[in-house]
Amino acid sequence: MNKFRFALVGCGRISKNHSELLGGGQIQNAELAAVCDFDINKAKTLADIYGVSAYNDMTEMMRNEQIDAVAVLTESGKHALNTIELSAFGKHIIVEKPMALSLKDADAMIDSCTKNKITLFIVKQNRYNPAIVKLREVLDSGRFGKLVLGSVRVRWTREQSYYDQASWRGKWATDGGVIANQASHHIDLLLWLMGPVKSVFAKSATALVDIEAEDTAVVILKFESGALGIIEATTAARPYDMEGSISILGEKGSVEIGGIAVNEIKHWAFTNSADDDIFAMTNYNENPPNVYGFGHKAFYDDVVRVMSSNETYATDVFEGRKSIELITAIYESIETGKEITLPFVPVKSKLGQV
Repeated sequence: MNKFRFALVGCGRISKNHSELLGGGQIQNAELAAVCDFDINKAKTLADIYGVSAYNDMTEMMRNEQIDAVAVLTESGKHALNTIELSAFGKHIIVEKPMALSLKDADAMIDSCTKNKITLFIVKQNRYNPAIVKLREVLDSGRFGKLVLGSVRVRWTREQSYYDQASWRGKWATDGGVIANQASHHIDLLLWLMGPVKSVFAKSATALVDIEAEDTAVVILKFESGALGIIEATTAARPYDMEGSISILGEKGSVEIGGIAVNEIKHWAFTNSADDDIFAMTNYNENPPNVYGFGHKAFYDDVVRVMSSNETYATDVFEGRKSIELITAIYESIETGKEITLPFVPVKSKLGQV
């Protein structure tokens, strides 16, 4: 079959993960066709590596190139605007995390892609980690019994130099802080595994860097199931990244998946043991070189599968919207000092606001 041709919009930090997979021939039946960035030098640098065309105008790129899907890798605050504009070309769209910075923008993205009859793929690469896939499997089987507590910890390092590299980083209108940016994938995992959230209460601090938003936050959650949850997120770990982890505790067992990218099973114990429990502890782990992990490959394999078969995409846009709603509720709680019950209408949240 002919290869699906992908384009990238945004040639910043995360573009390396996407370009290496698509341009490096790591995704079967897919290839990189073109890249775009408002800074043409960034676009040309990336394009030269893979021998593709470079643009500084995404509209021009979409008109000139034969494209089947385009990945939006721009700063978070531009995801909605870029997606809505690109949707008019009728090509499938991939959006990096977070999907958007407001529920209004998320809904506009969904409406635009639905109107243009295209699939909007939200990057949730950690869902594809082998350890997470195995955890979801045993959770669905009922081995945990009644869920008691779910928690995530993001203890990463982002020095002032990281924020100074791009003017949009750490700003409310274009990025947000550790909750909206670095911890968004972990928040998605917690929602995906523990189910809908009933209420949240949060506190934050800007501890070690000079930015508008927070570099440290703690959140208490109550799930609709009655279970409780905790989110601990910081980019103020020093001197280097410590962990990105999730723990699930139930009446019949407990699991902790740690490592720097929720990729390594640290604890796996159930009251009724199964034949593959020991196997799981030793065979579902990965050792990625950075906090991004290896999940982008599995994500793109899934995208190509859906595009080839016209099947429904499991991680649909409404899954992405759930994360945005929870993240917005967290910021609402931080600003009001109150427990926020979901669903809700944002009033005080600064995320995505100019």
